[in-house]
This record gives sequence, C-alpha cells and structure tokens, in this order.
Amino acid sequence: MIRVGILGYGNLGRGMEYAISQSADMELCCIFTRREPSSIKPAMEGVRICSVSDAPRFTQEIDVMVLCGGSATDLPEQTPRFASLFNVVDSFDTHANIPEHFSKVDAAAKSGGKTAIISAGWDPGLFSINRLMAEAILPSGSSYTFWGKGVSQGHSDAIRRIEGVADAKQYTIPMQSALDAVRNGDNPELGTRQKHTRECFVVAHEGADLSRIEREIVTMPNYFDEYDTTVHFISARELASEHAGMPHGGFVIRSGATGKGGENRQIIEYGLKLDSNPEFTASVLAACTRAAYRFNKEGAAGCKTVFDIPIAYLSSKSGEELRKEYL
Repeated sequence: MIRVGILGYGNLGRGMEYAISQSADMELCCIFTRREPSSIKPAMEGVRICSVSDAPRFTQEIDVMVLCGGSATDLPEQTPRFASLFNVVDSFDTHANIPEHFSKVDAAAKSGGKTAIISAGWDPGLFSINRLMAEAILPSGSSYTFWGKGVSQGHSDAIRRIEGVADAKQYTIPMQSALDAVRNGDNPELGTRQKHTRECFVVAHEGADLSRIEREIVTMPNYFDEYDTTVHFISARELASEHAGMPHGGFVIRSGATGKGGENRQIIEYGLKLDSNPEFTASVLAACTRAAYRFNKEGAAGCKTVFDIPIAYLSSKSGEELRKEYL
C-alpha cells in the first residue's frame, strides 16, 4: 500500500481524499491543514487531521505527500519546502513559471533524496502530453488548446487572494468561431484574445473598493491581462445558488498534413468534459502519486513532470496485465 498524505483541504484536497479511496493500492495517512484541525470535517470516517506544522514528524509514515494548495501563493513556497522531506506531487499550473518552479523543487528534492512530480493535472498534465504527442506525430501543422466552458480553480483562487474579495468563481469560455475554424482544418492564426474570454463572478467584502478589485483582476499578469475579461459583482447567496458547481473541460487539437506536398489533412483531437474539475484533477494526482512512489523506490531523486513518467507507472496493474488487457 502507498501511504499518502494530503496537504491542504479545499476543493482539491477533498477530491484527493475521494481519489485515494478509489485506489486499491493507496491508503490515506493524514490530512494536514493550516486551519484549526478540529474544524475540518473529512469526507471519510476515521481520517486523521493534523496541523501543517506537524507534517515533518510524519516522514517515516508517509510515502507520498500530495500538495493541494493554490498555484498563486501556496505551491511556490510549499513544494520546495516539503520536497526535501517527502516524495511530493503538486498541480502547479502557472505555465509561464513552471521552469522556475521546476528548478527550485528539483534542488530541494535532490537535497533530501526524494522524488517530486510537479504540474500534474489536466492542463498542465494530460493536455501537455497530448500536445507533445500530437506534434511528434504530425510535425507539419499547428496545435491549438481550448479550455472550457468551465471554472478554473487556479484563476478563481487568484481572484480570492485580492484584498477585499470574499469569494469568487472564474469561467474560461472558448470562442466558438475559433474552435470551428480549427476543427475544419483552416489552421487560423489565433492570438490569446481570439481563443477565449474570461468571466468572473466576485463577492466583495462590504465597503471594498469595487473599481480597484476589477482593475486588479483584469490586469493580473499570467491570469487575465491577455484576455477580454468581464467582472460581475454578486452576492454570496447568488454565488452559492447559481455557481456552486465546478465543471470544466476543453480540447487539444493538432491540425497537420502528410503526404507529398501535404496533400492529406490529418486532425488529432483530445477532449475532456468534466462535472468536477477538482475531483478529476485529484484523480490525475493520484495516478502521479503512484509514479512518484515507483520512481523513488528505484532511487530516482529530483523533480519530474508528466513528460518523464513512463505511462505504465501511472497504473496499479503489472506490465503483464497491461500488455494483455490494453495493448
């Protein structure tokens, strides 16, 4: 059994609890929280809840620590910190900062002889794999990624970190005209604003400066500054009643050509339609937890991404079973 710890118990942490319960080769050791442990009500009975400050005492009890904080402020600090103590998996999703995050986590993991897998999820993660694979197969062509319509956990979390914001949900919405052109094989040149819009529903604290909050959202680097973004200020009741779900999804499309002079058009499309973004992301993290455990058992130390994981390492099945059942 792979003994797993969860650090952070928001939507993703709860999803991770469910994912572990569905994995026959894993058991949940403990949930670690920055909140008062007695205030946490886990989904499963009998789960131990401890303070984050107690985590270093569990190095002999936990095989892999899954970090379920946000990418804006939590994971840049937490992943390097805990990678020297535990094998870790995170879902860091600020694409522009992944190289820097990798370097810091790699140094920390190597210092402790541990294995870290970062930026695991569906994008970055599964979509990254499909972008790479499609381009390797069709080197002559263009790749496109569309997200949504759905709730982005990372972008919603980034809004909630703004002073004066009590709660928020952010929807990423693909431009249908752009999606249709790509599926038709037109290979359009699309800038960021031509592919998606972003729509934000924000609950502000009483007396907060709404103009400042809106300005901070629409100009936020790496999140909103390159998109046409609409901000709606609504009540907490409205957010709870009309935006309670966490749906998401999207598409990776490679439009390429083969044959003499590129006479034959080839299109690869990979899509996801998700009722629960955090629960699906947690399911990917669970598979990568298995890979981190196996890497470390082999003596591998340092940081890895989904590009470095042999696909068989994600499965609980043996090589013989995989060849018989899937190949």
